[in-house]
Formats: sequence, C-alpha cells, structure tokens
Amino acid sequence: MKLPERVTIALDEETACLFKKMRDDMGMSQSELMRESLKFFGKHKMLFEFAEDKMVYTHAEMLSAGEHVILDIDHWILFLNFIETHPDNEKFWNLHKEVCRSHAEQFKHKLFNAESIIRRLEICNLFKMIKTGKNDFTLIFGSDCTKKFVRIELEEIFAGMGFMVEIKEDFSKLRIKLIHDL
Repeated sequence: MKLPERVTIALDEETACLFKKMRDDMGMSQSELMRESLKFFGKHKMLFEFAEDKMVYTHAEMLSAGEHVILDIDHWILFLNFIETHPDNEKFWNLHKEVCRSHAEQFKHKLFNAESIIRRLEICNLFKMIKTGKNDFTLIFGSDCTKKFVRIELEEIFAGMGFMVEIKEDFSKLRIKLIHDL
C-alpha cells in the first residue's frame, strides 16, 4: 500500500479564514477538505474554464450576496409593461433613478470603468452588447421597456461616477460612445 503524498501550502489570511470556516462548517479534516475540493475542481473544470469570460463568476458573485435574483424574461417584461401603464409610473422611474445612483456609489468603490459596467449589465441578460470600436458599444434589446430601464440606469450610473458618455437611441438599440471614464 502506497503512503499518501504530503503537500504543504501557504494561504493568505482571507483564504485561510475561508478554509477554516469551510472545514468547521462541513465537519471535515483539513486533508479531507483539500481532497474533496480538488476532486470537485477536477470534475467541474469546464465550469471554471467557462468562467474566464467572467459570466459564471459574476453570476455567482451577484447571487451569493443575496442582492440579485434570477427572473424569467417574460415576468421581467410583464413587470415593466405593467409599470408603463400604471397611473403612478413616474414614481417608479424616480425610485429607479435613486437605486441607480446608489449603484454608482458602489461601483466607484470597486473601481469599475464604463465598459465593465456595460458588460456586467449584459451578463444580467438585459441586452446583447457589441463592441463596435475602442470606446463605442451597441446594445441590442428584445423590448422597448427594457431599453428604457437600461438607458435610465446607464445615464444615472455614468453621471454618478463622473463619466462622460453619449447615448443615442435607435428602434431596438442604444449606441453608447465613451468620451471619458476611468
């Protein structure tokens, strides 16, 4: 019988705290936790390779914080269409602007640039983004109500972060030109 191979690793403080918490929460020895973690990573390697474009990572980050939800697109459009016909819809749009300004404050602390904000919203499946130039983006929408929601969101976030952008609206698209960001 072959003896197990011993490996020594060094962990930074944050990773060491996570390691200890996982070990305690799962009731495993350190060795068992490392073996199971490596087996999981090996078995699901393609998920981690897919995450190189940050989609899976961003979804996990958003959902794990408990501040985002996954919503069927038909429900999303239903909500926005209902808001448009509601007699008090201006109140919604004003509150939406407040939320967007709050997001701008959060994004400032994370040092997001304008492109990373656009890409983050694309990962939320609000539109399809095409980068048409170094500082030019075209956002393609499936519905006008989503286009209005995103336009207001981007205008408020970019203004709150001090970015200068030009947003032009087409029938089913927004064209964004970054004039100045981080």
